[in-house]
Amino acid sequence: MFGKGVWSRQGYDGTAIMIVFVTGASAGFGTAIAKRFLADGAKVIGTGRREVRLEELKKELGPNFHPLTFDVGKRQQVETAIAGLPGQLAAVDILVNNAGGAIGLDPAQSADLDDWDAMIDSNIKGLVYCTRLLLAGMVERKKGHIINLGSVAAEFPYPGGNVYCGVKAFVRQFSLSIRADLLGTNVRVTDVEPGLAGGTEFSEVRFKGDKEKAAAVYKGVQPLLPEDIADTIHWVATRPAHVNVNIVQMMATNQAFGPLAVKRDS
Repeated sequence: MFGKGVWSRQGYDGTAIMIVFVTGASAGFGTAIAKRFLADGAKVIGTGRREVRLEELKKELGPNFHPLTFDVGKRQQVETAIAGLPGQLAAVDILVNNAGGAIGLDPAQSADLDDWDAMIDSNIKGLVYCTRLLLAGMVERKKGHIINLGSVAAEFPYPGGNVYCGVKAFVRQFSLSIRADLLGTNVRVTDVEPGLAGGTEFSEVRFKGDKEKAAAVYKGVQPLLPEDIADTIHWVATRPAHVNVNIVQMMATNQAFGPLAVKRDS
């Protein structure tokens, strides 16, 4: 547990307080991830666009939670926010690129380009901006961990997934590629790829506020929960320094793979 000793240049050995930067911390996975690390005594910088919600979390979670309001898809906002981190929080040990999500489930030929832009902004641009701006310091300090939230959609496409599946495939390849770049730096990179997960705003956002459609996604099944994702990320982050977990792919027990679709002439 971090409260008994945390990260040092040698890894999880109990000599310093860890600083964890979590994007999309105002709800769902992000809030659960923040809580999981805070429970061990880490300092968590929780980011998001909803300032009021982040301030509520600050009151709930205590002085080790540091809210930071900005839009990850806006490069200038990201640059300003990270450049303005106070000295005691600037040396980030773990970046959890959690912000993102899906909007819409229409086929490509009728999808809304604004929805596509929004998914690219949050899932790709936000991830690469935060990574680039925090990575140089990790390399200089010869320690750090980039943990990216991918999806099983990176490997298993589905109708209506189009851009969402594409951006998550990007997350996987970007994670593996920067892992290659970072060889010899002691900085680790992991892509965590959940499947069906409930207890978040994911489906409500995808269906643009239609609660009935969102609820139907989880009807009759126990999905993964935000705490499951948070526990997995915590486990990945606390492996010994010589261990890099490249990819974690996880599904609810009652989710699996389907056959390839075939359209037959009637």
